Amino acid sequence: MKQTKLSSRLYPIIRAVAASAVLPVLFIYVMIAKPDYAIMNALSHVVVPVAQTVGDVITWPIRIVGSAIDNVAEISSLRSENEELRTRLDQALANKNACDIAIAENNRLNRELRIVKSQPRDTVIADVIHDNSALGHNTYIINRGIRDGIEVGMAVANTDMVLAGIVIDAAPNFSRVRALTDSDTNIAVRVVGTGIYGFMAGNGSLQPTIGFFSDPEFQPTRGLKLVSSNISGVLPAGLVVGELIDDTDVRVLNPSKLSRVMVLKFDTHKNEYR
Repeated sequence: MKQTKLSSRLYPIIRAVAASAVLPVLFIYVMIAKPDYAIMNALSHVVVPVAQTVGDVITWPIRIVGSAIDNVAEISSLRSENEELRTRLDQALANKNACDIAIAENNRLNRELRIVKSQPRDTVIADVIHDNSALGHNTYIINRGIRDGIEVGMAVANTDMVLAGIVIDAAPNFSRVRALTDSDTNIAVRVVGTGIYGFMAGNGSLQPTIGFFSDPEFQPTRGLKLVSSNISGVLPAGLVVGELIDDTDVRVLNPSKLSRVMVLKFDTHKNEYR
């Protein structure tokens, strides 16, 4: 039963294809044997579309293969172009990284040049080469010493002239500095813009504590700036020390973050710059 149905479907298709094949032959025969232009014109409206359809059916696999070949060639071209663009992008990124490094180095050199130009009279620039924190003590080593004019008692500041410690030991080529966070630190300070004095003491943490004594009525508040005072005869006056976090704790420089400092060469006996 199924074979009969299949045959009944195939026969019309075969007949249509056969008719399509016969029509062009008939058209050619009429053109040669009986060139009746009226008949030829009538047949052309039927034969030409049929022939075109038959040609499309016959050439369909060829066109599909040709289109696939064109697509493969286009994909290959796109891949080649993509690889070239990736190469150019990698080169551009490498150039950008090189430029970023050069810019960063240039900025660093400019900062150091500004430091050299703007550094106060009689200062020595030094690098921090080692730091030590243990049992409440916090000291660090700098690569300048007696040969550079460094003496015990001199103040050390960062490149923004913020107090970073006091020299407590000096050798020919290096010195040891006590940070403001060291438990042995105890320096006189003054509240900026006032005549209020007090003493700031290190306690081994990153936040020294302060007690005011010159005005019992003074109420310390967050954000007040502190500078060094020479009333104790240890440091020159006016060096930025830090700022109040609350009524007792002070934010100062973290010695572990220091990389370059300046030693202020002042007369430790007269407590003034040389």
